[in-house]
Amino acid sequence: MSLAALAQRIEGIGRRLNRVVEWLCAGLIAVMVLVVWLGVGGRYFTQDGISWTEELSRYLMIWAALLAVSCGAWWREHVGLDLIPSRLPETARRYLKLTTDGLTVGFFVFMFIYGIDMTLEGRTQFSTLFGLTMEVPFAAVPVSSALAAFQFGVRLLTDFVNLPRAETAAVPY
Repeated sequence: MSLAALAQRIEGIGRRLNRVVEWLCAGLIAVMVLVVWLGVGGRYFTQDGISWTEELSRYLMIWAALLAVSCGAWWREHVGLDLIPSRLPETARRYLKLTTDGLTVGFFVFMFIYGIDMTLEGRTQFSTLFGLTMEVPFAAVPVSSALAAFQFGVRLLTDFVNLPRAETAAVPY
């Protein structure tokens, strides 16, 4: 199998993975909105309100925001500065992009490893209202970091092989 064929196969996996993560983020945001509405309605109709809605909505927001990083990586919508690359010749711009993607993959691999330690330490910490360990909320860091590292790695590989970018291709949903 050639490198281009391998890159196309991995790009297809990245596209399908991104679709799943996008739907997951949309579901988490929808649940978060419902939980917040429930909390607001609870405060409006009762004096005390529903105590757990704020904490649950916070955890849902953290998971959705961190998972969305990999979607930004897939669509290349992450924050970037285009001032210097836009003034470089095409070859230098390509090498700069490959270098930046490589460093970004390295950063997210580091965050994945750090996040595993953080998640394991969360076994001894408990949430304020639910009483569950903080493993589940803390797990958002290594899970999202692994997804982001993979998606940036897909972009690094497809840019290296010079495959057509997925942003310009029609993506059926």
